[in-house]
Amino acid sequence: MPAKHLFEYAVLRVVPRVEREEFLNVGVIVYCKAQGFLQCRYHVPEARLRAFAGDELDLTEIQQRLQAFERICRGRREGGPIGQLGVAERFRWLTATRSTVVQTSPVHPGLCSDGADTLNRLFEQLVA
Repeated sequence: MPAKHLFEYAVLRVVPRVEREEFLNVGVIVYCKAQGFLQCRYHVPEARLRAFAGDELDLTEIQQRLQAFERICRGRREGGPIGQLGVAERFRWLTATRSTVVQTSPVHPGLCSDGADTLNRLFEQLVA
């Protein structure tokens, strides 16, 4: 039986009107310290977002914000100063509470043997 490791995850949400606290799940971010794993996966369902939030929602901005999450997860120079922090620090920064159109859920823990498999499973359960 493969070893199980503690992991943490949060759901990426689009919150069109922050004051209304309504959201649509669009992605998942997973961090596993033991595996040095930090990745996110997302999908922007344009038709659903338009039906949910109307035409005033800037889909280009949402795509750009989600791409920034991805760059920071990779931990390269393209992620800017935050992207050059350690894996745990990047995860904490990405999952910090914020009042923007792209937010994360509270962080949840679990056990996994493979971070990538866990990311895909959570994405299918919570987003797709």
